[in-house]
Amino acid sequence: MGLSEKTEKRLREMPIIKTDVFRSKDGRFLVHKTSIVHIKPMAYYKAIVDNTVKVTEESIEDLKDYLDGE
Repeated sequence: MGLSEKTEKRLREMPIIKTDVFRSKDGRFLVHKTSIVHIKPMAYYKAIVDNTVKVTEESIEDLKDYLDGE
């Protein structure tokens, strides 16, 4: 019995989690290293970059004047 298409799609979208456990070179420590890998299409990241908010720098004096006026 295989997985449904919906389940397979959900599993493909999940991050890949890899765990390595090993001793340090001198044997004094146990190292537990976990890597999480997310694979997304470039179109996803392009959409994020294209929708970023533009930030303009303003003088801190303008903010002080505004707050003093309240």
